[in-house]
Amino acid sequence: MQSVTIGRPMRRRLRLVTVTAILALMPMACAYNGLSMPAVTAMTLHGDGTLTQPTPESASTPNTGTLAYTYNPTSAPQGARLAVVMAPSDESTNAELTVSGLLPNRGYAVHGNVNACSPNPAAEGPLYQNRVDPAVNPTSISGETSTNPEYANPRNEVWLDVHTDGAGSGTSRTAVPFVFTDRGPGSIVVDDATDTPTALGQAAKGGGARAACLSLSAVQPRDHPRGSA
Repeated sequence: MQSVTIGRPMRRRLRLVTVTAILALMPMACAYNGLSMPAVTAMTLHGDGTLTQPTPESASTPNTGTLAYTYNPTSAPQGARLAVVMAPSDESTNAELTVSGLLPNRGYAVHGNVNACSPNPAAEGPLYQNRVDPAVNPTSISGETSTNPEYANPRNEVWLDVHTDGAGSGTSRTAVPFVFTDRGPGSIVVDDATDTPTALGQAAKGGGARAACLSLSAVQPRDHPRGSA
């Protein structure tokens, strides 16, 4: 086999070709800087309804339409209105709750729950969690609630505690560091408690019976780019 010796002129030409090729590819490489990961669908959740007491008729069709039940008209009067929107924004979800017609000048503990509203308050299941506490059965209708602060906290659940003004109206907002894709809360539940206990071992237990419920539904799905700024 005969060896080939490359002289200086040839080496200079090879270097020139290499540099030219790199310069030609640079605009193509820069064009990829703005691309993101493949998109997934992020859901917007919405609910808007006026509180009514469950009836025998509603028990036969508990999950049709936008439901808003009062389980305790003393603390959550009939005719009070609840509205909530949970909308994705990048890798987070912004949630806003507005209420009117509730008792004036008092607080209410409010959380997202797993299931839609039902005439049976326990059927709404436990609080919705992005990372589900393995000690809690998310399909339970026994009122079982997570108290492990690793899971029962306002960054893994949806807490919307609200305080009303003198007319019984109020607004609360929160942002959680996750989006709803293949699952999301089925309802917002208003407790008799004036706020959510946060002491160790009591997180999000509510501290009171369920007073009212508003069912949620998915609307306006959109492509949600992962990793976008």
